[in-house]
Parts: sequence; C-alpha cells; structure tokens
Amino acid sequence: MHISSEQFLPPSYFEYARGNGPGPRLIITGAIHGNETCGTEAITRVLADLDSGALTLRSGRVTFVPITNPLAYARRTRNGDRNLNRNLFPTAHPQNFEDHVANWLCPLLARHDVLLDLHSFNAPGEPFVMVGPRNNTGPLEPFQHEQAERALARHLGVQRFVDGWLRTYGDGVRRRLDDAQQIETVLRYGIGTTEYMRSTGGYALTLECGQHQDPQAPEVAYRAILNTLAFLGMTDGPPPAPVDPHAIEALSMVAVVDKISAGDRFSRPWRSFDVVAKGERIGKRADGTPVLAGFDGRMLFPDSAAVAGGEWYYLTRTNPEF
Repeated sequence: MHISSEQFLPPSYFEYARGNGPGPRLIITGAIHGNETCGTEAITRVLADLDSGALTLRSGRVTFVPITNPLAYARRTRNGDRNLNRNLFPTAHPQNFEDHVANWLCPLLARHDVLLDLHSFNAPGEPFVMVGPRNNTGPLEPFQHEQAERALARHLGVQRFVDGWLRTYGDGVRRRLDDAQQIETVLRYGIGTTEYMRSTGGYALTLECGQHQDPQAPEVAYRAILNTLAFLGMTDGPPPAPVDPHAIEALSMVAVVDKISAGDRFSRPWRSFDVVAKGERIGKRADGTPVLAGFDGRMLFPDSAAVAGGEWYYLTRTNPEF
C-alpha cells in the first residue's frame, strides 16, 4: 500500500500532565502489532480511570497511544505493510504505511524519558519483559540508564526477564555478511521501539503480557501500567513491591542459529522458553545433518517458517547477575 503524507492520518494519543510537581515524561504504547490487543484494552481501562478520577496523576506527564499501528489493528494482523517494530527510523521518503507511522512515532518517543511498550505473543506461555543492555559506550547500543531501567522492570509484576536482543541479533548479522555497509543496513532492521527510545537518551521496556487470546494478558498490562505510574512517583500511594528475587528467572540471549535451507526442520514444535540440554537435538538440516544444542539453556523465538538465510531460533542462558 502506498499512502501519501497528505492521506496519512496519525494514530490518536492522549496526554495527561500535572504541573504541581516535577516528574518523568512517560509514554505507554499498545498495538504496535495489530493482533496484540492486550495493551489497547489496558490503556483504555486506565484512561477511563483517569477520566473518572479513580486514578489521579500527581506529577510528571504521561502519554498513551492505545493503537499505534491502526492499519494492522483494523486488519487484526501483526503487520500492515511491514513490521513496525523493526527498522524504526524516520524517513524522508516513506514507502509504506509503517514508514508514515515511524515518522510520527519517533519524534513522539524522543519527547519522553521512559517507554513502556505492551505486546503479546503467539504460543502459550507466561509473561516476560525484554530489557536493554548494560551501561556501555560501544557502537551498537550505547546506554547509561541500566539501573533505572532494570529497577522499573522488577516492579512491573512479572518474574521472567530477557536481555541481549540487539547484541545477539547483531552477532548473527555479522556472521552472515562481510560487507560493512550492508551490515550497517541490516543492523538497522533490529531497531524497534525500545532501541529507538534508548538512542534518544531515554530508557524503555517491552512487556510481553501473555498469549494473544489469554484473558489474563490485559490484566497483566493493566497492572504493569499502574505499577509503572506508582513506581515512578506519578500517582498516589506507595510504590509496588519488587518481584521476589528468589522467583526471578533472568535469561540472556547468547546465540542465534540460522536456517540454511528451506528443507531444515525442527525435531519437534519448539516453544519459547522450552528447556534445552547441551547436545539435545534441535532439528536437522536438509542434508540430514543434526542440529544440536551447544549448551544448556532455553529456546527463544523458534520460527519454523523462517526463510533460508534468516534467523531460525535463538538460545538463552541463565543470567545470575540480573
């Protein structure tokens, strides 16, 4: 679909501000992917709480974007023309609907300090939060808000934490390619909402609230919004208690395995966070060569429909230092 700038209608967003006290500038997004509606439902519920007076903003500014990708949302599909949560940059010559959304969304993100991005996932499983890198000044994802970001993550109400996305994705890109300019182009594809937010000097969390149709997913999202507002001191009442340290399951993405041929097959229908033992058979190549796990860990983002030359699955390791 080609939509001109004149035809593009920006998504609706709702701003609440309180001038009586200083506070952070928070933005909360839902439906980056159109079939992930738990965030939309939770945001709508919080907006009703604010409008009725059941919830009062005491400091700072919060912006809600219930439906960030209206085309995908209207279709109830993950994407409209492309994945909005990849290659998220402004562009002078938008070629598709998501390019127009990016041109609108990126400046909005840059006006804020903190992002909570609400998602859901396809297979059954428990909620988890994706966090950013350690503080660093490296070229891939320089960052200086590790402590604040991870402190917020511990107060969202979930127990599973995953880091290492862009680093591990980047390792796979460099392994596949040998042209520096092409590497830089493909690395941009790994940039989504949270990565873009960090690039503007803020910090951000992606909360995966549960399976798309799980009736508890909107509840997870709603609780996370309330917890975020309270933890940041933007609403009345004490901050929420952090997750029990003994209950935390922290994982780091450490390896990505590519699908070499269309004939490569998994040994079974893997799901994210399935336990994988060193030497366990993950699948086999088209020529019959077995694909074995190189270490004890957990599966993440297995994609049986991956194209040849693309990411087939990721492996994580326990991270005892989260």
